[in-house]
Amino acid sequence: MMTGLSGVAPGNSPLSLSLDGVALVENWRWLARKSGGAACGAAVKADGYGLGAAGVVRRLSAAGCRDFFVATWAEAAALAGHVGGARLAVLHGVRDADMALARSMAAVPVLNSPEQVQRWKSSGGGECDVMVDTGMNRLGLTPEEATSGLLDGLAIGTLMSHLASADEDSAQNGEQLRAFRAVADRVPAARRSLANSAAICLGADYGFDLTRPGLALYGGIPRAEAAGWIRPVVTPQAEILQVRAVPAGACVGYNATWQAQRDTRVAIINLGYADGYLRAFSDRGSAMLGDWSIPVIGRVSMDLVALALPDGCAAGEGDRVNIAYDLAECARLTGLSPYELLTGLGQRYARIWQD
Repeated sequence: MMTGLSGVAPGNSPLSLSLDGVALVENWRWLARKSGGAACGAAVKADGYGLGAAGVVRRLSAAGCRDFFVATWAEAAALAGHVGGARLAVLHGVRDADMALARSMAAVPVLNSPEQVQRWKSSGGGECDVMVDTGMNRLGLTPEEATSGLLDGLAIGTLMSHLASADEDSAQNGEQLRAFRAVADRVPAARRSLANSAAICLGADYGFDLTRPGLALYGGIPRAEAAGWIRPVVTPQAEILQVRAVPAGACVGYNATWQAQRDTRVAIINLGYADGYLRAFSDRGSAMLGDWSIPVIGRVSMDLVALALPDGCAAGEGDRVNIAYDLAECARLTGLSPYELLTGLGQRYARIWQD
C-alpha cells in the first residue's frame, strides 16, 4: 500500500521518501526479541525520526508495540488520534505552559527535575514516569534527589535512565547500570527502563522491564551486533529537472569545485540542503537509476544537486533517481551521524509507505 503522510501530495512532489513499512516492523520485532523478557517500546520523537510519526505509530501498534515516546507535548498532541490503546510518554516532562494540555490528554510526563515533580504534584498528580540521571548529566533527577523522599506519593509508571555511551564498549555503561539498579531498588515504580537501541545490544542485564529503541527502528546500526539484522527503511527519491551537456573544461555548481575532464551529460535533481541533503554530500554522494550508480558532482546547493551521468545512461527530464542513503555508509562519507541523516529530512518530501 502506498500512502502519503506529509502535507505534500505524493503525485505532485518532485521529492519523496520511499518508506519500507515491512522493514520498520521487522526491525522492531528483532529489537523486541533482543529485549528478552522486557517489553519493547519505540521512540517516535522528531516526527518519527523524520519518517512521519503517525505512520510509524500506526504500523508498530499493529505489530504489537504498546509504548511510545515523544519529546514534547506538541508532538504528543499530533499523535493523539493515532496511538489507540498504547501508552504515550513525553520525555521533556511538563512545563507550566504545558499543564493545560497535559491534563487534557492521556499521555504521561517523564518528570526530570524537582521543579517538574512539584509542579505535577501541585496540579493533582496522577500517573507519571521519572527520569534519573545516572551519569549523562543531561535531563533527570540526581540519584540523591530520587531517593530523598521527593517522589513519595507519585504513581510512577516507569522509572528510567539513559546511557551516554551504549554505542561504545565503555566502562561508563556498567557504571550507569549499577547506579540505576541502586536507585531502582529504592524507588517504587511499576516498571524500570534503561536501554535504547544500542543498549539492547549490550545484553539482558540492560533490558529491565521496558526498552526504548529509536535509531535501529529506522535502519540505523547502533552497534556491530545489529549489523545484518537491521534493515534500511528510508530511500529518498528525487526527480530530474534538467539534463544538460557540459563540455570538457567547464565547471558545475557554486565556486566551480567540479570541472569536467571530458564532455559530460549532467542531470540536475530537485534536492538540496534545505531537504536535509547537506553540503557534506558534495562530491561524495551518489544516486541510483536502475542499475546505474551516478555520482554527485560539485557543491550541494539549497535545493539542487548535480549528477554526472555515465556513458550509456539514458536518463532524462522527469526520471526519478533513488538517493544512496545507507545510514552507516553515509555517516562514514560525510561525518554526519545517522541521527542527523534521518531527523534532518525536510518537509518537502512526500512520505510514501510501501507495505
